[in-house]
Amino acid sequence: MEGGGVMTGGELLGAMAVNLVVLLAALVALWAVSVALRNASIIDIFWGPACASGAWLMALRADRADPRASLLLILVTVWALRLAAYLAMRNIGHGEDARYQAMRKRRASDADFARWSLVYVFALQGLLAWLVSFPVQIGQFGQGGEIGVVGWIGVALFAVGLSFETIGDFQLARFKSQPENKGKLMTGGVWAWTRHPNYFGDSCVWIGLALIALPAPWGALGLLSPIVMTHLLHNVSGKALTERSMERRYPEYAEWKARTSGFIPRPPRRG
Repeated sequence: MEGGGVMTGGELLGAMAVNLVVLLAALVALWAVSVALRNASIIDIFWGPACASGAWLMALRADRADPRASLLLILVTVWALRLAAYLAMRNIGHGEDARYQAMRKRRASDADFARWSLVYVFALQGLLAWLVSFPVQIGQFGQGGEIGVVGWIGVALFAVGLSFETIGDFQLARFKSQPENKGKLMTGGVWAWTRHPNYFGDSCVWIGLALIALPAPWGALGLLSPIVMTHLLHNVSGKALTERSMERRYPEYAEWKARTSGFIPRPPRRG
């Protein structure tokens, strides 16, 4: 199939199914490493590359790249590498993340946790990464591939999202690196405008990528990505889970919550 051709629905689903199989195979190998290291949290470092893998696999099948396909490939790669590098610097050398330690304690043994994590940590995250990556997979194919007005709006949203993620992570890392802030809650910088600049940023990134891919044949399927991602970030494994932990750990959390937006940035409330 040429990269400039229009794929039928069957061809597209077949190519994406192959991408899923390849991704799951890679994550099974990563799972084996996690069992040997007794550290399931290494999956976090590979979340970004897992989301980008489908775009690269699609691009390898294409005979040529049009502007839209190239733009999507570049943007998702930048996003994935930044996130992977940040999480690697934050996590490597610090053992298994507390979230996975808690999951491990709820299982009967390490062997039981290993079997459970293969399905509910590694395979499930692989499936979600594949689903989230719909825009960057679908956007690799089509005719013409011009970016257009909607696409440039998507680029702007991607830039906003990446900026919030990058600035928020940088400010948080700098705050935590200062000994006098040990045990304290980060409430300044972009964290004064939203309690979750990284989650808001991720949502914007995938809305932007979906808009860039929208004119492609079957591009409307890519809209599932930001819907799923925003739901996960706001209601499931992102904001909701993080805030339950923060409420227990920080006495000042209630005051910060009262004056700071929970997701979409806005000036902090006074009083």
